[in-house]
Amino acid sequence: MKRYVKLITLAGCLCATAAHAQDNGYKPMDDVNKVVDLTLDSLEKVKTARPAAGSSRQGDNPVLFLVGNSTMRTGTKGNGDNGQWGWGFYEHHYFDASKITVENQALGGTSSRTFYTQLWPDVKKGIRPGDWVIIELGHNDNGPFDSGRCRATIRGISPTDSLVVTLKEGPHKGEQETVYSYGEYMRRFVRETRALGAHPILMSLTPRKKQVGEGWEPVRVADSFGGWARQVAEELNVPFIDLNELSATKYDRMSPWKINYHFYLDNIHTSKFGAELNARSAAEGLMACQHPELQPLQAMMQNIALPTTGVKREKGKPVVFITGDSTVKNTDRDTTGMWGWGSQAWRIFDENKITYINCAQAGRSLRTYLREGRWEKVYNDLQPGDFVLIQFGHNDIGELHRGKHRGDIPGVADTSCVSRVVLKDEAYNEVVYSFGWYLRKMIDDCREKGATPIIVSLTPRNEWPDGQHIERRNDSYGQWYRAVAEQTGTTFLDLHNITADALDAIGPEAAKAYYCGDHTHTSLRGARLNALGIAIALRRTSSDLAKYLK
Repeated sequence: MKRYVKLITLAGCLCATAAHAQDNGYKPMDDVNKVVDLTLDSLEKVKTARPAAGSSRQGDNPVLFLVGNSTMRTGTKGNGDNGQWGWGFYEHHYFDASKITVENQALGGTSSRTFYTQLWPDVKKGIRPGDWVIIELGHNDNGPFDSGRCRATIRGISPTDSLVVTLKEGPHKGEQETVYSYGEYMRRFVRETRALGAHPILMSLTPRKKQVGEGWEPVRVADSFGGWARQVAEELNVPFIDLNELSATKYDRMSPWKINYHFYLDNIHTSKFGAELNARSAAEGLMACQHPELQPLQAMMQNIALPTTGVKREKGKPVVFITGDSTVKNTDRDTTGMWGWGSQAWRIFDENKITYINCAQAGRSLRTYLREGRWEKVYNDLQPGDFVLIQFGHNDIGELHRGKHRGDIPGVADTSCVSRVVLKDEAYNEVVYSFGWYLRKMIDDCREKGATPIIVSLTPRNEWPDGQHIERRNDSYGQWYRAVAEQTGTTFLDLHNITADALDAIGPEAAKAYYCGDHTHTSLRGARLNALGIAIALRRTSSDLAKYLK
């Protein structure tokens, strides 16, 4: 192939050689991201915020270096303080820290060109023989060659095409730089990694999302960066993980609404949901890859199997998963102690026809049940024909930004905020959603797996405001439950009012026997009353779950 070397000066738009460069396929790629990310503009800040290369190394153990952009490490700090997360933050979960450490050297705003010229030299200083380097770049290889962020590369993988530019902006203004093709930068990363005795791995880009009609779908890059990275990997016999396709395939199974919340603020940067999805896709891709060079790395991996509830299925029998808080699952042992109604599910469900599992956990709100991975286990276990009872509310009224950090945003709006969570042993940023949003997420997840979600209102507390009627929360949680049920067409069991009606009938003095220790937690008698209320509520509906009652 003929080698083209072009010169763009400060007046490059009027220069004949620049025009000739455009004719030969050197037109910069369009900035499809439409995102302003200025992270790289403060290199001194960047160098102090990112870990020193190799500083995570434990003894003589290898290090897995992550080289990428904001989809791998969002922002300079990479701590999610804007609600966005890069997948590199979660990748260590899939590696045994006693054998290898994962070091996220990615930086937002970098292209293959700018990472190679400005950050790669420092990263190389920390690489030792036996280390591993994942390279996933390309999202920012667009825009002008010589102005703005000055980060564009030449399309394709040509080893000979190059373009000499005079930089018009930035800290290197006035300097000349030779620009190569995307594929040539990938080759350089690979060759220089190998020269240091380490093992390079190429990955395709994480998916963006694009709007199609009123919905969303993932963007695949098989005909551009994904295809180019694969070609270079095959040429140099390097392990290649098609991260783009692995994650996009998962998005294909989701509703447009769910795809949307896997990103935050824009169409490229992921929320915690999206970052964790990409991190798992990367790990699954590494473990499944047949390239022999990866075998030592695969031996150091962990947590590839999906976490589950451990439910034991019986052929021909669906499962009803019961989720909730301490009013659903408590100590459930001492006849004089606290009991949740889930412990009495055997009284209402026909175990010859259906299996039930109580997955509730004391002290949890919708927010913390999701945050701790408890919902993930239920979701992973769901199969077509299953049922899920969703009952929360007692702990969702807590504070958003203090205390146990378990409160949700009141109401049902599709809204969120970033909260700084500070607990005894950790501090981190978390996006908090509304009570209704969490309900909708669980409902959507159930339907994605072919299961049937059922909303259950919270149990009443043993408080009698007027001395004759037990407290009701129909103007808050009751209203929110109903709104979400109507919005989503979900069966709603109004246990709150069914139990409240029964206790109103016997009065405040007799009602004491149905509670234990405080105004919220039930005794064994109270748990049985609530379980009976579930059965009564189901029989009042057209839910198929009613067919499995005794």
